Amino acid sequence: MAHPSPPAAHDRGRSAPAPLDSAVWDHPEPLPLDSAPVPEYGTGSLADLLPTLAAGLGVPGMTAGIGELTPADRNCVFLIDGLGWEQLRAHPEDAPFMTSLLGSSRGGTGRPITAGYPATTATSLASVGTGLPPGAHGLPGYTVRNPDTGELMNQLRWQPWTPPAAWQPYPTVFELAHRAGVHAAQVSSPTFANTPLTKVALSGGAFHGRLSGEDRMDLAAAQLAGADRALVYTYYAEVDGAGHRFGVDSDTWRGQLAHVDRLVQRLAEQLPPRSALYVTADHGMIDVPFDEQHRIDVDEDWELKAGVALLGGEGRARHVYAVPGAANDVLTCWREVLGEQFWVASRDEAIDSGWFGPAIDDRVYHRIGDVVAAARDDVLLIASEREPRESAMVGNHGSMTPAEQLVPLLEVRS
Repeated sequence: MAHPSPPAAHDRGRSAPAPLDSAVWDHPEPLPLDSAPVPEYGTGSLADLLPTLAAGLGVPGMTAGIGELTPADRNCVFLIDGLGWEQLRAHPEDAPFMTSLLGSSRGGTGRPITAGYPATTATSLASVGTGLPPGAHGLPGYTVRNPDTGELMNQLRWQPWTPPAAWQPYPTVFELAHRAGVHAAQVSSPTFANTPLTKVALSGGAFHGRLSGEDRMDLAAAQLAGADRALVYTYYAEVDGAGHRFGVDSDTWRGQLAHVDRLVQRLAEQLPPRSALYVTADHGMIDVPFDEQHRIDVDEDWELKAGVALLGGEGRARHVYAVPGAANDVLTCWREVLGEQFWVASRDEAIDSGWFGPAIDDRVYHRIGDVVAAARDDVLLIASEREPRESAMVGNHGSMTPAEQLVPLLEVRS
């Protein structure tokens, strides 16, 4: 996507990313940082989806990064929160319609794309809506430090409140499409109509709030039918909630998967002519056992606490902010303690490796931790005192493992 370049950016060379191959996880020794399976920014990530569709609609400045998608006059993206590629493929009996889209039996295609790092909702929704990687849009984690205040900011809940346009100044793809005469619309829960995250990530055109999934599907189809050129977005959150509370193989989670599968079919069967429906997700998920081996409590570990001023991110994708002068010591300690289970990088190493995209805007640079830790194994860095609710979740996400990073891109055309 061709957004205006910022006045200055941290743009460093990086080695080619390792492929997202399950063999990576079987290596018996700690892996170097360049073995981390970096998201496929520019060719196959969430940030490339809307610009590809908008380019096919003739929106100026858009680039078709996902080259195999055929342009359509009417486009709808249905984002299912928390439904990873691996989880979908593991439960074909619960999602027969979406499973059928993994092949071409219904005239569609199915493949995985990468969420982006970290694989978490606020970051991914901003990548989807702006068409930019995290290093540019500036939402590089669940919680990150605001360099202007020194406080941790929760970018999902937008707490403490921060001026949205200053935090994420780029226009969304919906805004650019609307300016170009394309009918742009979002169909989601009324709860999200006026949130700061919606404003910075998904605004542009018209927002339509509907409570039930069925009503959203019907209205999304109507939005497509009412325009010659359309870019419509709709969303379903409950798969993610079930995974966090009960795990991604629980009866509750499987029930939510079956329900959203019926929603996808309902929308697909209402597509007007010359339409394309794309079903995707913001991240996958992994269940983490409840024991000290798999849940390392930073609040109880004196080594990991030493020299740390703020602990950001989430359990599988941590931003660690050191007290002044202690960054190198914190990096050394975290590598010694966690190096066999986490990729542990300095800020510059993570940027050099392309974790947050090919370039980092200056305003984003200090939002990233002095130390960045991404889980490789089925482990969590919890904080039982500071984050009691998050520390109690069964299903978790954030890192670069295939279970978290790979999300479906399913297509139905009419």
